[in-house]
Amino acid sequence: MKATFEIPDELYRKVKAKSALEGRPVRVVALELFRNWLGESPALDTAQPPSLPERIQCYCGIVDSGVTDLATNPDYLANFGHDSLGDH
Repeated sequence: MKATFEIPDELYRKVKAKSALEGRPVRVVALELFRNWLGESPALDTAQPPSLPERIQCYCGIVDSGVTDLATNPDYLANFGHDSLGDH
């Protein structure tokens, strides 16, 4: 069953940040809280733990390097194809 309810923005930001640090979706945290409140033991989660990309997704795009496209910078590819010994 799906349910929709209002959560204050600041509270949700804190919940989302902490759940991201723990690598757990907000949905899983909410279900755990409801089960604890009802006095039920939490169900064992048989799902796979989140992958690395899933864990770091919330951090993607938070830093602006100021460079719109690294491929347009000629220095970026200056030594491309050359190894550290100077061979071609």
